[in-house]
Formats: sequence, structure tokens, C-alpha cells
Amino acid sequence: MTAVLVYPLAALAEIAGCFAIWAWWRLGASPLWLVPGVAALVAFGWLLAQVDTVAAGRAFAAYGGIYIAASILWMWLAEGHRPDRWDLLGTAVCLLGAAIILAAPRGA
Repeated sequence: MTAVLVYPLAALAEIAGCFAIWAWWRLGASPLWLVPGVAALVAFGWLLAQVDTVAAGRAFAAYGGIYIAASILWMWLAEGHRPDRWDLLGTAVCLLGAAIILAAPRGA
């Protein structure tokens, strides 16, 4: 599976899983929120393992930038907190870093 498809899906799964735990622990949601939360985190791990790379650390590092962008988007769309210019600048820097890691020419 290509990183362009995997990373956004992994980010959605990770954020949804973490938010389910957050909602239970911090917002008083039912413990039943943990069931889909754990399932989402398992899906996240499986998705990230589908990235075609020789080094897991590289897949995780590039994913980090995508995760940050998805988290800022989640904050805005799901939680209703609009990102400020520093959120957007930080996200842009992280996405640039992820693009460098993903697109770098690597020898055999």
C-alpha cells in the first residue's frame, strides 16, 4: 500500500482511538468508548505496517508529519478549535519534513 493512502488512514485511526480513550478518561464518556478506541488503535498499527520501506523508523518518522497535520485538522473539525497561525506554520514545517523523508532519493 502506498504511503499516500496509508498515512491519512493511519492518522484517522490513531486519532480516533486516542480520542476515545481521552473521552472516557477526561470527558467522562462510557467505558464502552474503549472498545472502538482499541480497535482503531489496532487498525492504526496494522496500517502503518503496510508502508513499503526497509526501515520501520523511517515509516514512523514520515508518518509523524502527517499525524501532526491530521491532529490539527481534528482539533478544528471535531473539537471546534480553529488553528492559529502558529499551528499552521508548525504543521507546514512538519509536512515539509515528512515529504523530504518520503521523497528522498535513496540508493540500493
